[in-house]
Amino acid sequence: KRQPILMRMPESMKTQLQTLDDADIEAFKAACAEAAGRLTEFRADEGKKLYAFFKEKTSNIAALLEKVEPYEKDRVVKIKERLETQLSRLTSIEYDKGRLEQELIFYIEKLDVTEEKTRLRSHINYFLETMGGEEQRPAGGQGKKLGFIAQEMGREINTLGSKSNDAEMQKIVVMMKDELEQIKEQVLNVL
Repeated sequence: KRQPILMRMPESMKTQLQTLDDADIEAFKAACAEAAGRLTEFRADEGKKLYAFFKEKTSNIAALLEKVEPYEKDRVVKIKERLETQLSRLTSIEYDKGRLEQELIFYIEKLDVTEEKTRLRSHINYFLETMGGEEQRPAGGQGKKLGFIAQEMGREINTLGSKSNDAEMQKIVVMMKDELEQIKEQVLNVL
C-alpha cells in the first residue's frame, strides 16, 4: 500500500516543538479574549440591527395589509356588477335568478380574504413574539423557526394575491411579497 504524496515529501513527518515563554502565552490569551469580546459585541450589534430590520419589515407588511381593506369591499361590488352586466346582455337565455344569486354568493365567498388576513396578522405577531423583546433576546436557534414563520406568511400573502381579483390589491400584494422576501434573506443571518 502506497503512502499519500504528502507523507512521502522530505521532512513532512518531522515536527519542531517550540516552547513559548510565559509572556507569549499571556499575550496569546489576551489576544484570544479580546477577539472573543469583539465578536460578542459585533454579534450583539448585528442582532440589534436585525431586530430593528425585522420589526420594520413586519410593520410594513401589516400596514400594507390594512391598505387591502378598501379595495376588498369595492371589488365584490365590481365583480357583482360586472357579472350582472354580462348576464343582462344574454337576452335569449332564460336562467333562474334564485340559482344565480346562490352562485354569486358562493363565488363571492370563495373570494373572501378575511381568513387569510387573520392568519397573516397572526403569523406576523408570532414572528415578533419569536424574536423576543429588544432587551430580552430568545435563546439561540431561532433562525429556522423565523424562517418557517416567514414561509407561512408567504403562503397567506400568495393566497391573498390569488383571491384578490383586483389590480390595486395585487399591487399591494406584490409590495408585501417584496417586504417578505427581504425578511427571508435576512433570516438566513440569524443563528
